[in-house]
Amino acid sequence: MNVSSHHALDARARQLLRTLIARYIAEGQPIGSRTLAKASGLDVSPATIRNIMSDLEEFGLVAAPHTSAGRVPTSQGYRVFVDSLLEMRPLGEPEVDQLRRELPTDASTPDLLGSATSLLSEMTHFVGVVSVPKRDEFPFRHIDFVPLDSNRVLVILVFTDGQVQNRVITTQRAYGPSELEQVANYLNAHFTGMRLDDIRARLLREMQEEGARLNHLLAAAVEVAQAAFQGSAGSDMLVAGQTNLMGRQDVSDVDRLRELFEAFQRKRDLLQLLERCSHAEGVRLFIGEESGFAALDTWSLVTAPYGVGGRVLGVLGVIGPTRMAYERVIPVVQATAAIISGALKRSQPTL
Repeated sequence: MNVSSHHALDARARQLLRTLIARYIAEGQPIGSRTLAKASGLDVSPATIRNIMSDLEEFGLVAAPHTSAGRVPTSQGYRVFVDSLLEMRPLGEPEVDQLRRELPTDASTPDLLGSATSLLSEMTHFVGVVSVPKRDEFPFRHIDFVPLDSNRVLVILVFTDGQVQNRVITTQRAYGPSELEQVANYLNAHFTGMRLDDIRARLLREMQEEGARLNHLLAAAVEVAQAAFQGSAGSDMLVAGQTNLMGRQDVSDVDRLRELFEAFQRKRDLLQLLERCSHAEGVRLFIGEESGFAALDTWSLVTAPYGVGGRVLGVLGVIGPTRMAYERVIPVVQATAAIISGALKRSQPTL
């Protein structure tokens, strides 16, 4: 028998499951029937509680470790708990104020996201993760070109959040300093405040519209910009607080811990998972094997997207044991994403 919905549980079973998971999260020990009888507030006999617990076990919501007569929640039990039994409250105003104070909302984007990663770890005592958007996601403010040798040109890109990126490109022909200055002036005059992908698309459109009348300056701008504005490397991911997972009573499988740490080092698979989360509105929660990512089979991931103007720029979240205080972690993730989005909106009005 399997339970596909919490609607299959009656009120007593729901109360016992809620009590068991809350006590297990708080204490980390298998919960026995006698403890449940005292803590649940239900006026039922120990025998009735044992029967209900047997049903919950048959439904796959709890399991009995070999070394104990008590029971612990399964990943499916946690899912029912979070979806239908957990009383979620927004983060209190004092804690939101603390987040605002400790996040440098007037700092550069990398500093802001780095601080968010550390703060998520500090506030939850687990691992904070934040995906960093590609630089091309940000509008550019100014561009300069410096001829190097032969057909190579140094491109200096200044973005609207103050970040500077240097790129070396190879052009089809050599350009002199005066030509490159003309191209830079043209791009700065017509495209400041636009994202690089949008600039490339508009230049190509203008080139097609001009056709045979394509003037020398536009032709040079198209070639140089095509090379200068090629998409940068993929998104990166910041991680903080990995050591928080070491030495925890509920994290005894060293191989599982090592596998997760290796995933932090590789980043690729975790970044793909965060990318999936970017397409969901609001908080997304993976418990255990729900992520489909083997390294997270015994962990939980709570995420929320951040961005500006309805466009998602990245995802932030917390990774910890399935035995985590979800009612605490979820609001922290929600509030942090909201503050990051607000800070980016103020510093990047053109995004």
